[in-house]
Amino acid sequence: RNPRDIVREIEHLVADGVVEVMLLGQNVNSYGKTLEEPMTFAQLLQEVEKIEGLERIRFMTSHPKDLSDELIEVMKNSKKICRHLHLPLQSGSSEILKKMNRKYTKNQYLELVEKIRKAMPDISLTTDIIVGFPGETEEDYQASRAFAEEIGFSKIHVFPYSPKKGTPAAARKDQLQNAVKQERSHDLITVSDRMTDAFLQKHVGKVMPVLFERCIGDDVYEGHTTNYMKVHARSTKDLSNVIADTKILSVAEEMAFGEVEA
Repeated sequence: RNPRDIVREIEHLVADGVVEVMLLGQNVNSYGKTLEEPMTFAQLLQEVEKIEGLERIRFMTSHPKDLSDELIEVMKNSKKICRHLHLPLQSGSSEILKKMNRKYTKNQYLELVEKIRKAMPDISLTTDIIVGFPGETEEDYQASRAFAEEIGFSKIHVFPYSPKKGTPAAARKDQLQNAVKQERSHDLITVSDRMTDAFLQKHVGKVMPVLFERCIGDDVYEGHTTNYMKVHARSTKDLSNVIADTKILSVAEEMAFGEVEA
């Protein structure tokens, strides 16, 4: 898409009251390479940042193989880009990553994460992991599990592998049984739940700006922090589409509960 069209669309949304936008693509990092006047995704973000009245910018999904130093620097210096990055890992086994044709190794992914966290220590990282890819051994799975715990994601989206017609993986003879895939999925979800709880617990007692999106009933409003924590808070005032400083009081079931500061 032409960057001017994207900026114009967001300007119209902001004029209509929108305060946060999401830039969405299969791989946003590849944006702009085929434009008549090439532009990087980082440069597009800088143009979007200039829009008056826009408070927050989110984007997904980023492919680890081409997340640039330029993008990290733009995120670091931005006052509007949210401190959350969805960075699909897919496997913590370099052997499986190679079979998936992901174009990076486990160590390269770790180096990228370290670079991101050095620039933005407060960022939250979420990821996707596929379990049960053809040929995945128990050793491969345990490598994924251990690597995810080493990284310390705020959430893992777990997917049991399912064959897609016409892909090289679907034609492989070493498909895993569904029972194995389900067992590994349930195990990794347990790991994810534990990491999410640890991530949320770190924020108890902190005051954080929350964009409240909607009232879910009984004067309870739901919203998100910049690092994508879901927050519920009670208020007699209408908080819909309002960013309000909120003290995090407790957490439970992948959610934080807070009190809006006076």
